Amino acid sequence: MKFANIVSALALGTTLLAQPALAQQKLDTAKSEVQFTARQMGVPLDGHFKKFDAQVAFDPAKLATSKITFTVDTGSATLGSKETDAELPKAVWFNVPKFPQATFESSAIKALGGGKFEVAGKLTIKGNSVNVVAPVTLTQAGAITTATGSFPIKRLAFKIGENEWADTSMVADDVQVKFKLALTGVGKL
Repeated sequence: MKFANIVSALALGTTLLAQPALAQQKLDTAKSEVQFTARQMGVPLDGHFKKFDAQVAFDPAKLATSKITFTVDTGSATLGSKETDAELPKAVWFNVPKFPQATFESSAIKALGGGKFEVAGKLTIKGNSVNVVAPVTLTQAGAITTATGSFPIKRLAFKIGENEWADTSMVADDVQVKFKLALTGVGKL
């Protein structure tokens, strides 16, 4: 092997070893959930998304460079009823053909102490973006770090429920989003 090739191989190996362990963080979707609660005529309707994913680069010692990107397949929303579930993909609700995914991208993460954090970022649904702040609690058990939290959104800010469904006396504007995300590869808190 030529000297230049050895140097190149060593440089590549050093670069790979220098990559942060953050790249190893993964979302375990089987142990995770994203739920939402809306109210129709005052009655709570609980639903969830069946398909979602996250790209996480989280280091509690380096919050300024930590990043979370989360995607939800809007076509996977369910309220547990065939009739209602058939309506959710339509243009007036999630408009799945035009907007198949909703996204959240963090812009800042702040430590609050005791495994609690505040994650700020931009939530985009149906092409409409709104800044949100989600309180997140992290707990660790073995190799799994679980992030739990909830935050409110205004569905009309995202044009979820247009036309006759924009009437908030039928379906309330406030929707509570709740999540539990099981992550592997997060360092000790």
